[in-house]
Amino acid sequence: MAAADLRPFAICYNNAMSPLVLFNTLSRSKEEFVPSDPALVRMYCCGPTVYNYAHIGNLRTYIFEDLLHRILLLNGYNVKHVMNITDVGHMTSDGDAGEDKMAKAAEREQKSPWELARFYEDAFFHDCARLNIIRPDVAPRATEHVAQMITLIQQLEEKGYTYETPEGIYFDTAKDEDYGKLAGLNLAGQREGAREDVNVDTNKRHPADFILWFTNKPTHIMKWDSPWGTGYPGWHIECSAMSMEYLGETLDIHCGGIDHIPVHNTNEIAQSECATDHVFARYWVHGAFLTVGGGAVTGRTADKMAKDDIGKMSKSGNNFLTVQKLIDDGFDPLAYRYLCLMAHYRSELTYSPESLGAATTALSKVWELKARQDGGKNDGLSDAEYAEARALVIAALNDDLNLPRAVAALQGAKSYRLWLEFDSVLGLDIEKRSREAEPKPGAVDLPEEVAALMSERDAARSARNYAASDTLRAQIEALGYTVMDSPGGTIVQKNLL
Repeated sequence: MAAADLRPFAICYNNAMSPLVLFNTLSRSKEEFVPSDPALVRMYCCGPTVYNYAHIGNLRTYIFEDLLHRILLLNGYNVKHVMNITDVGHMTSDGDAGEDKMAKAAEREQKSPWELARFYEDAFFHDCARLNIIRPDVAPRATEHVAQMITLIQQLEEKGYTYETPEGIYFDTAKDEDYGKLAGLNLAGQREGAREDVNVDTNKRHPADFILWFTNKPTHIMKWDSPWGTGYPGWHIECSAMSMEYLGETLDIHCGGIDHIPVHNTNEIAQSECATDHVFARYWVHGAFLTVGGGAVTGRTADKMAKDDIGKMSKSGNNFLTVQKLIDDGFDPLAYRYLCLMAHYRSELTYSPESLGAATTALSKVWELKARQDGGKNDGLSDAEYAEARALVIAALNDDLNLPRAVAALQGAKSYRLWLEFDSVLGLDIEKRSREAEPKPGAVDLPEEVAALMSERDAARSARNYAASDTLRAQIEALGYTVMDSPGGTIVQKNLL
């Protein structure tokens, strides 16, 4: 879906809405959102490093950013959304001396880094489409913006913010009086090399100093000429250069996961503001982690979790789940999107098959509302009750994207019309899936034998025993019935011929 498709819905509410309020990580408080230019919201999101498939923890962040995008549209704003593609220079740790993830993955898969990047970039956007995440207006690739990165480094060099070591060009954090303001960092207490897999550049002046351009990497495949010699950019400079290329020197909103606060976002601010002498981003909005196990939404908030990411889903751990894995396990990707709506974006969400199963059941009930309410015409709400429920949903959405409260209001109203009206924000394909969930011609009450087989098959599917499920399907079809598994549930029809 294109963002423009949501505009008609947005405009009709704009004059009667409470103001949009966002939690700004920079001020550590909720603030009313006021764009610098009322005609255009400039929104930047840190995009994927395309060396592997995105896991559903990554995608939770992109779902939250998509919801923010949609709520901005709900409020009548025009939005220019830029999200970068990191296809060079992302380190295996947030330090600067680790191995480039792109280079490491290319070696593992016996592909060129460019082939690898295009494959996983396509896979990422395919997963986003499955989750109804609106594609950004611009998705610049780092490898296609090296010239802009070099120019930005030169600006910093001219102002005296850089120094050179045998490894490359570094940003001198001691010269930035505001360094660490986003995360509340204390430079005096920082040290480097706490992890065994991080190689420390002993020529760095301070542990927090970060590399802008690598020069001492003779075996690195991806490299470019520069004023400092052949090399390639550091990760942090990429986002600053690409965001300012398309959105100007000051962004309205910068989004990302909370793990980016202490290092990546902190370094973006430092290099950008020192280069331009302007505020880099006015609102910083961060989403919390997805963890695995337990099946419940916890109360840990983003600011607490920034210092403790134990249990988060990661590609290096054994808890790596992709959208395709969810599908293979019999789940609809939109059930995962619905699950993400059930926790506030700044609170940790714990994933389990049980929690996703519960989300599947809840979403199926939403998709079935149309059929239960005479095609959506009879929800039993008076005009006043409908208006009251709608106001509750809007107030929740504009209160720092409080989707759990908005969904609770929708569930309380039990109105297909209301769910459909807000699907431009929710992104749950309600109109299409409601049609699929409607009873089909030829559907009849099942004989006891068929009903028993169906019950047994449902149990097999719930247990992910797909071999047994297929065997039972064949038995049912041998009795003259067609079995169709749909997002709204399983439909059984008597064959008419």
